[in-house]
Amino acid sequence: MSTIPEDLLYTAAHEYVRFRPRRTGRCRQSPTTRRAPWGDIIYVDLPKVGTTVTTSSVCGTLEAVKAVSELFSPVTGEVVAVNDQVTAEPAVLNRDPYGAGWMLRIRVANPASRDGLLSASQYAKLVGE
Repeated sequence: MSTIPEDLLYTAAHEYVRFRPRRTGRCRQSPTTRRAPWGDIIYVDLPKVGTTVTTSSVCGTLEAVKAVSELFSPVTGEVVAVNDQVTAEPAVLNRDPYGAGWMLRIRVANPASRDGLLSASQYAKLVGE
């Protein structure tokens, strides 16, 4: 399980969220999805700041060399920041998925929306690690 950080929470759709103070979370699609033969991410479409997102709803698009994938919101809340670096240079998602490759910062509307997320060990079982 060494490739799956334990300080994050995950969704079954392969997004992760790292919670910060003031009920905000940074989210990104987990790099484990790149095991599929999709190739590197080459294009990113993210929602605008101020957009309301709901748990499990589509909130963006990731295009890889061989496929397009939807990005699902891991929690319900308001998008308060978008990482412009990943839209300008999508390769950062491939190089640093758990650091500079964050995509959205979401102000969580209800702390209970965290309840459906998976721990690192639960996620590892899901992806077979």
